[in-house]
Amino acid sequence: MSNYTAPLTDLRFALHDVLKAESLFAAMGLEDANAELIDAVLEEAGRFSGSVLAPLNATGDEHGCKLDKATGEVTTAPGFKEAYAQFVEGGWTGLTAAPEFGGQGMPETLGMALSEMVSAANLSWSLFPMLSHGAVEALKHYGEDWQKDAFLKPLVAGNWTGTMCLTEPHAGTDLGLLKTRAEPNDDGSYSITGTKIFITAGEHDLSENIVHLVLAKLPDAPPGPKGISLFVTPKYKVDRSGNLGERNALRCGALEHKMGIHGSSTCVMNFDGAQGYLVGQPHKGLQAMFVMMNSARLGVGVQGLSQSERAWQGALAYARERLQSRAPKGALLADKPADPIIAQPDVRRMLLTIKALTEGGRLLATHAYTQLDAAQHAGDAKVRADADTLVSFLTPIVKACLTEWSIEATYNAQQCFGGHGYIAEHGMEQLARDARITTLYEGTTGIQALDLIGRKTAVSQGAGLKLFLAEVEQFIAANAGNPAVAEFLPVLGAKAQEWGKLTIDVLQRAAVNPEELGAASWDYLFYSGYVALAYWWARSVAAAQASAHPEGFKQAKLETARFYYARILPRTLAHAASMQSGAEPLMAMDATRFGA
Repeated sequence: MSNYTAPLTDLRFALHDVLKAESLFAAMGLEDANAELIDAVLEEAGRFSGSVLAPLNATGDEHGCKLDKATGEVTTAPGFKEAYAQFVEGGWTGLTAAPEFGGQGMPETLGMALSEMVSAANLSWSLFPMLSHGAVEALKHYGEDWQKDAFLKPLVAGNWTGTMCLTEPHAGTDLGLLKTRAEPNDDGSYSITGTKIFITAGEHDLSENIVHLVLAKLPDAPPGPKGISLFVTPKYKVDRSGNLGERNALRCGALEHKMGIHGSSTCVMNFDGAQGYLVGQPHKGLQAMFVMMNSARLGVGVQGLSQSERAWQGALAYARERLQSRAPKGALLADKPADPIIAQPDVRRMLLTIKALTEGGRLLATHAYTQLDAAQHAGDAKVRADADTLVSFLTPIVKACLTEWSIEATYNAQQCFGGHGYIAEHGMEQLARDARITTLYEGTTGIQALDLIGRKTAVSQGAGLKLFLAEVEQFIAANAGNPAVAEFLPVLGAKAQEWGKLTIDVLQRAAVNPEELGAASWDYLFYSGYVALAYWWARSVAAAQASAHPEGFKQAKLETARFYYARILPRTLAHAASMQSGAEPLMAMDATRFGA
């Protein structure tokens, strides 16, 4: 079993030294989130994650969840319910929620740090409270006043949890195909009938009630996505005064048998005329649901980051203690039969790859969350609008790159362990299995790639990219005379310019052939992610050299940045070449010849 220690030093570095979080929050009117409070939250979240949740990670994997087919009730793994009670008692469920609903009103950026630690300690457990946040946001923005009064306070308090019910057996990404129906009742409610699959935390024993936000179609719905409405449909009925009633006509029909995250209840949910209430306008459900989805996509990116961090900690500890062979330049431990494998260049390649993608990815994600906070709280309307545009652009990059890099990280960690990484003892094989889901739910990597190059670039005419590149240019100009980053700035500037040119080239080709967008999307996504990390590594070096951290910390940031620029950033060359090859190599073969 692997241990987990919250990376408090690097989290503080990201928040205080690189992003100057205290001043950022103060400018948004969030003065309560000062440096002292930030550190206190990080410290306590790290303690809870490491001492309460991490020991249950292997337990959840081994025991999973159990469904009572007679009642439809689900029992979680031993210790999960007690850990959730402690989480609620500590006030963590309301950390970032609005005070008017019982929350603490802290920045979403601080919630992201909490999420990373909780997910790293126990990814399966973290999924139970995760979607409640999205449910709160959807109801806060689109719910009627009585719905806010009835549902938000118990959700924020953690007494109730939330879900999002989108997917059906025949309708995944293409939600316009869904068949779940909502029939109006005389009392203003609706009867929801249909089956939803892959519902995270759809049924469990952690909370008093489960609030399902369900996509369904009204009898007069137009075809396709424009005919979808959203309904709040609780496990136990809730009246307009917020009182709990009898069990609703919905239940878990089955638990999915999964590759990983065994401790999370992934449910088939059957709605058999269940009482629900319309959220927002008829046929406008996707607009409200996207509030949940965008929140969840950033959150899943952080889950990927968390699994990379957990893999890094395990692989580093093992590489330092595992004695095999001699160091290439001669014995390091003359009194031992062999040297630690961290002396081997290829082991260092794997470790530095994990370290570079994880620490750089942490800054990429944290920056996106600061923009989320600015979009909600900044006093200036233009600042809010620009922040909203930028976080929208960054969301598919954070979601896709950080989750795909978690696959690379857990793979490299297993390689460091050799055969010991394939057995359960050290926890690496569980990490490899658990991390895989992060690339799939809330939209696969391919869907994120299409979102980035389509909606977030082509449709918006590159608005988000322009904002990000302007930030890069500003950093380069401000540090033109800074010897700490002199070696990185020319490369970063050239990559930023190339990013803009490649974008224009793809969009021009797509104006003639619409297949060009999809053909370039995957490579464009990763090209974007690697250049974004080049920016954050340059900023890391500048911030570290200007900080009060020990010299060893500063040198580690510099040497990791040099590794990133020398060994990982060149991946952009292959992605650029693939994009420039166009759609023809992908689309030339007739579908009938694929099996020829």
